Amino acid sequence: MIWWAVALGGLLGAPSRYLVGVAVRARWGPELPWGTLAVNLLGSGAAGLLAGLGPDDLGPTAAALVAVGFLGAFTTASTFAVEVADLDGAGRRRDAVLVVVSSVVLGTGLALGAFQVGRAL
Repeated sequence: MIWWAVALGGLLGAPSRYLVGVAVRARWGPELPWGTLAVNLLGSGAAGLLAGLGPDDLGPTAAALVAVGFLGAFTTASTFAVEVADLDGAGRRRDAVLVVVSSVVLGTGLALGAFQVGRAL
């Protein structure tokens, strides 16, 4: 019955994403989707760390709670895609490209680095 762990993780991850987005937007402003970038980068690092640790270190229930439920609800591909499309549609192609490149390069770098940390633990 791991589904309940996924549900609980999602219940915690979705409002966490919202609150981080609000806090980041309040600090950095609405010009670029900084909140979405922040949650996706945090999520990439956390996912990399969990992958580096491996399922045997967490156990199936904890892995489902954190990796699938929480991080699945915390990170967001759909909001990222819409925000990039909105920037492009508003004639802000340079900003759209900046957001995409930042997300992919930094997110991948964080995931790879955190994976190595997890493997070392």
